[in-house]
Amino acid sequence: MPLILFAGSPDEWVAYQQTLPAALKEAGVEAELTAESPADPGRVDYIVTSPAGRISDYAPFVNCRLVQSLWAGVERITGNVTLTQPLARMVDPALTQGMIEYVTGHVLRLHLRMDDCLQDGRWRRIVPPLAAERKVAILGLGELGQAAAGALGALGFRPLGWSRRPHDVPGVETHSGADGLTHVLSQAEILITLLPLTPETEGLLNATRLARLPKGASIINPGRGPLIMDEALLEALDSGHLGRAVLDVFREEPLPPAHPFWTHPKVLVTPHIAAATRPATAARVAAENIRRGEAGEPLLHLVDRRAGY
Repeated sequence: MPLILFAGSPDEWVAYQQTLPAALKEAGVEAELTAESPADPGRVDYIVTSPAGRISDYAPFVNCRLVQSLWAGVERITGNVTLTQPLARMVDPALTQGMIEYVTGHVLRLHLRMDDCLQDGRWRRIVPPLAAERKVAILGLGELGQAAAGALGALGFRPLGWSRRPHDVPGVETHSGADGLTHVLSQAEILITLLPLTPETEGLLNATRLARLPKGASIINPGRGPLIMDEALLEALDSGHLGRAVLDVFREEPLPPAHPFWTHPKVLVTPHIAAATRPATAARVAAENIRRGEAGEPLLHLVDRRAGY
């Protein structure tokens, strides 16, 4: 019987203590599940963890066949040189749906200029263009980026998309590479950032690139905080070059109370809720990968260590 070590945080164990055994049973996997590190790490066959988990040294787990992350983002653990086992990130349908709802909700809010409809007794006829006439762009065309693009397309938008490598996404005008990024930024009235955090994407939206956005453009960042240079974003908002920013992720979390984002009139802060992992559905994803490991089938959602995601 395989041994599964749950190595997430104590709060995560509370959330998964019932859901993960139920998901394993549903998947037809008979296994021993523990949150206590065994005296012999070589007994562990699978590790279920997160970047908030307690393992820093994976070297003793010499027989571990899979490290399954409970988070979609894995940049905090891919740099661990002791983690040589196959690593899978979380790709959860509920997580994807949460991102779709967050992105579409805030795109519509910005598109319809709801923040300009002040309840001050003044009659303002703000008539937005139709969705097809609004340039919306997505940086990052992975699982979440493609899902968001599909949902926006269903609402009538004609999204542009950019990724480091060429992608063919139905209904999306796709671009890649440095020239493609310049073009997409120059068109984006609403820019959505859904890139993974890698050495190549950190600080991607600096002052120079923010200046390439059309005057009055808005940014929605539910991807990774360090994709955007904070000071450059604040300067672009203060100068009037950018209209608004919706920020769900930050360089430091929780966002410090004294950070200027909290009080800036053009910034909406949300507390990293756009794509929250739901234990009931995430447990099924983890259980399915463990079932595949036991059956000798290909594992799902493996991380490309060279790319970092």
